[in-house]
Order: sequence, then structure tokens, then C-alpha cells
Amino acid sequence: MSQQEQTSPSLLGVSGLQPKPVLWLITIVAVGLSLFQLYSAGIQQLGLFYQRSIHLALIMMLAFLLYPVFGSNRRRGIIGGIIDTLFFAGAFITGFYLAFYLDDIIARAGFWNQTDIVVGCIAVVTVLEASRRAVGLGLTIIGALFIVYALAGPRGALPWLSDFLPGILAHRGYTVERLVGQRYLGQEGLFGLPLGVAATFIFVFVLFGAFLEVTGAGKFFIDLAYAATGRQRGGPAKAAVLASAGMGSISGSAIANVVTTGAFTIPLMKRLGYKPAQAGGIEAAASTGGQIMPPLMGAGAFLMAEYTGVPYLEIVKVSIIPALLYFGTVYLFVHIIAIKQGMKGMAASELPSVRQVMREGWHFLVPLVVLVYLLVMHMSPMRVGYYAVVSVVAVAVLRYLAWFFVIGPRQGHPVDWVRIRQMVARGLQLLIEGLSLGARNAVPVSMACAVAGIIVGVVGLTGLGLKFSSMMMAFSGGNIVLALLLVIIASLILGMGLPVTAAYIVLIVLVGPALSSEFGIPLLIAHLVVFWYSQDSNVTPPVALAGFAGAAIAGSKPMETSFQAWKFAKGLYLIPLFMVFNQELIMGGPLPVMIWTVVIAVCALAAFAAALEGYLFTWMNPIPRLLIVPATIAVFYPNMMVEVAGLATILLVLGHNWWLSRREARLA
Repeated sequence: MSQQEQTSPSLLGVSGLQPKPVLWLITIVAVGLSLFQLYSAGIQQLGLFYQRSIHLALIMMLAFLLYPVFGSNRRRGIIGGIIDTLFFAGAFITGFYLAFYLDDIIARAGFWNQTDIVVGCIAVVTVLEASRRAVGLGLTIIGALFIVYALAGPRGALPWLSDFLPGILAHRGYTVERLVGQRYLGQEGLFGLPLGVAATFIFVFVLFGAFLEVTGAGKFFIDLAYAATGRQRGGPAKAAVLASAGMGSISGSAIANVVTTGAFTIPLMKRLGYKPAQAGGIEAAASTGGQIMPPLMGAGAFLMAEYTGVPYLEIVKVSIIPALLYFGTVYLFVHIIAIKQGMKGMAASELPSVRQVMREGWHFLVPLVVLVYLLVMHMSPMRVGYYAVVSVVAVAVLRYLAWFFVIGPRQGHPVDWVRIRQMVARGLQLLIEGLSLGARNAVPVSMACAVAGIIVGVVGLTGLGLKFSSMMMAFSGGNIVLALLLVIIASLILGMGLPVTAAYIVLIVLVGPALSSEFGIPLLIAHLVVFWYSQDSNVTPPVALAGFAGAAIAGSKPMETSFQAWKFAKGLYLIPLFMVFNQELIMGGPLPVMIWTVVIAVCALAAFAAALEGYLFTWMNPIPRLLIVPATIAVFYPNMMVEVAGLATILLVLGHNWWLSRREARLA
């Protein structure tokens, strides 16, 4: 995610610099957007262009209200107000023009009139500007460069630019009319697959997460994690890992996860003995893992389902083991550091009991059970999201009624009309807060998907994807490891300016064909690899956005915290490699092979973590640490004899380390 998202209204509330009429308008548009999405998800499904165009119109209107042209920390002023009003009107026109005149536009069937082209140009400008405000300048620049690239060519609107394009990137070029017609009036641009997923599946689940937040589910999951792990060594850090795994998938943003769960976990980690940089790094690594954790995986699972044609439920199922391997690795790092530094757990008096937490918040599990059950019943993800939101609201209402009419009177709070009015007013307030928060949280994701649609459309129009595949083959020399290294580098560079969702979409369009057709990687594994690598900008220096957010809370140096996050998140790089070279982990196979694959993955990741920290059961000498590196590489190699040799080496090294720890204990 971009740095601007760190201070977005979805996280910190709407800026107090906004005048009251604008605040009211923000609430009206946000609530209207959420109600429209719920209506189209659960009551009356709309046609493709109606759904996506109205969604985009309301999202952009909300973006221009939330993010003033000169920045959220400055007042709009007269000039800013005029500019924002013009863009607000442009958002309304571009979104609703398509909905109002859809039949006429379809009847023209490619023979666009002047009004179509003008409105299309306005649409492209407003989308890029809304993206600049909501997501950051990087994505806007990349989107604009792709548009310029499409216009460059002998037959394009900018023929002189063709002289600056290398031979492999050259193409015929396209006119403004052709480009705008495809970008705005077709299904391959603004209203293509990325925005379609954002306008259907992603939004309702973002709304689901918002209602969980306003009803107190976030605190329940954090308390449950503390109750389960708080008394262990490094308890708060382990609780951070578990809480981030539970809430990160729903939040849709690693940064959002850091600033919410991290506000509780990082101070406790520091108090227990973790260094500030370690505490921030642990939270950043765990929060990043939330984006690869089923059932929601941020927005990734829905996008993968649409791109690959693999059912959503299948993607969720095959992602469980890799996600558990990732969190297991982070958990082991936390445990090793706690033992190395002689940490103790928290006192029982400082922690809630599991029974107490479950007694007070068990109802928060009901919506999650409903969600999983409906997914297993193969219901549409959009409809599942609708019923998940309804179940959260229903459970919150029933809980409130039970307290008001049963528990309250027993505690000396009689029921009267004044209290009933207060109850109804509070309930409506929470409902509006949930609807508004969900819409505001969805703005960055939807705007990223809209610009990604422009990029994907240009890639298809110019044939850039095939050209990129040729370049990838040339640079890697056909070596799959080098090709994956190029993907990592590309994802890191793109992640500096793009949010994770947009980085994944752009990368898979560019490198996906090469990974599948040239290197023989199955389509689903190629998508999973690219999606995992798209997360690395959250934890990889020099631009580690989740690490920077963790450093802000921990009071540590941003770069030092980022290097800690990078270390703890090593599974983000190793596990995708394991998917490629041990495809049974994702594609399935005989049960003994599956068990073997999981066992060697666990041993390799545990050994690698121990080698990095220089400690497992006791301190490790340099030679055993060095031996683990080739042994880990051998475990990844797709040959049974090599894997057995690597596993045997790992077990011998770790077994020797255990024996040394026992001998030290006897001599102590």
C-alpha cells in the first residue's frame, strides 16, 4: 500500500479540517454506496456495466470528498473547493453517463460519437486524479505512462514517441478515440475484471470487516490471542502473530492491520523485553501474512478466482497450508528470540482467561461460521459476503437486546422509554458507522483496481504481455530460479508505488504468461507465487510500508525495523519457491507424498529460521549454520534422493543442537 494510506480516513477517521456540510456529504455518499452494494449483492443483481459504473461513480465521489486536492491536512479554501467540486461533478458524470445511456451506447457498437469520447476522456482524468489522492502518486504515474505508451506509435496520436521505444517494445500506436473507446466504453479498461471484482466480491467483504470492527470483534480476537498465548515465553509477540492471522485477511491492508493490532501488541512486546525494532518488525511481518491467510486473503482470492477460473473455495483450501507454514515460521522466530533473551510470559493476573473471553464474545464467531458454511455450500462469494454482513448486524442486535432486556434489569438498569430511545439511537449510530467505514475502507482498493484496469487493457491492446515474456526469457536464459528472482525484483519495484492488489494485477498480466507457458508452472501456482511476491514491498527495505508503520508505533528507526520485518518474513520468499519445485503442495497428490512434502517444508523453514538466529535449543556454531543453507536448497530440489539427503542433514544438525542443549542442562 502507498504511504498515503497510512493516514487515510479509513484508519484515523475523517479529517477534522473538513467543514460540517462536507462531513455530512461524506456520510451520505458512503452510506449510499454501501446500501447500493448490499442491494446488488443480496437482493437484485445488476448488469455488468450498471454495477461497475455506479460503483465507480460513488467511489470517486467519495474519494474527492475524503481527500482534498491540496492534502488532507490543509483546508480546501476557495480554489481547492472549486477544483474538488469540478472533479466531484466529473465523477458523477462519468459514472452515471454510462448507466443512463447504456442502451444507446451499445446500439452504436463501436461507432462512438463526440460526447462518448469527451466523457471518456473526463473519466480517465478523474480516475487518475482520484487514484493520486486515495492511493498515491506512484500508481497514477504508472497508469499515465501506460496511456502514453498506447498512444506512441507510427499510427498513434503521439507518433514522435515511437522513436524512443526499443525495438521489442514498439507497436503500431492508437488514436485517442480508439484508446478512450476501449478504456471507457468497453469491458477491457476501467470496467474490466479488476474493477468488477472490487465492485462485487471485495466490497462486501470489506464491509463485513468494517462491521466486525465497529461491533468490537477486533478486540475479541486480540483478547483471545492473548488468553491463549500470553503466559508463554514472548506471549505478546505470539499473540500478535495469531491476532494478525485472524484479522489481517479481513482488513485487506497490512498497514491497517499494523496500526490496529499493533497499537495493542507492540507496547506489550516492548515491555516484555523485545527491542523496539523487533516488536515493530514482528507486527509488520505478521500483518503482511494476514494478506495471504484464508478465507479472504485481502482481495487476492477473489482476483485469482476470476483470472484462473478456479473456484474461490478451491483457492482458499490450497492456500491454507502455505499460510500456516508462513505464520509458523514467524511464530518460531518469535519463540527463538524469547528463549535467547530469557523472556518470561505475562502474569496470569494481567491476562483474561479463554473461558472469560469466549463467554463475553463467542457471538463474534457466528458470522465467521456462517461465512465458512456458505462457502462450503458453494454459494456465490458476493452472496456469501451479503449474508455475512447481515449475520454480523443480526448478532450485534440480538446481543444488545439481550443485555438491554435481560442482563441490564438484573444489574439494576430498568427498561424505560428514555433508555429505549437511547438504545435505538445508539444502534442506528453503529449501523451508520459500519456502512460509512466499509465504504471509506474500500476507496483505495477500488481506485487501485480501476487504474489497474487501464494498465491491463493497454497490455492487451499493445501485446506488451507477450513482449515482456520474451524479455523475461532472454534475461533469465530459461533458468526458472533467475526468472523468479526477476519477478521478486519487479514486485519490489512496483510495490514502491503501487498497493499490493494493483502490483499483483500488473505483475500477473506481464509475467504470468511467461511463468505458465515458457517455464511450465501451473497457472494457479503462477498466480499464487506472484501474489505472494506482491506482498514484499510491505516488509522489504528500502520501502517497507508495513515496517515503517510498525516503527512509528514502536518508536524505532524505520530502516532498522524494516530489516527486522524482512528477516521475520523470510517465508514470503521461500514458500513460493517451495510451491514451484514441490507442486504437490498446491496441486495435490497421493497422501504419502502430501505428508512428505509438508514435513520437509516444516523442517526446512524451521532450520532456516534457526540458522538466521543462530539458536534453536541452544546456541549454534557457524559450521552447523552454514550446513543448513545447502541442506535447505536440497529440500527444495524436486528429486526424492536429493530431498532425503537435505532432510537428513537438517535433522542431524538440529538433533546435534538438541543433544548439546541437554548436555548443557546436565552440566549446569
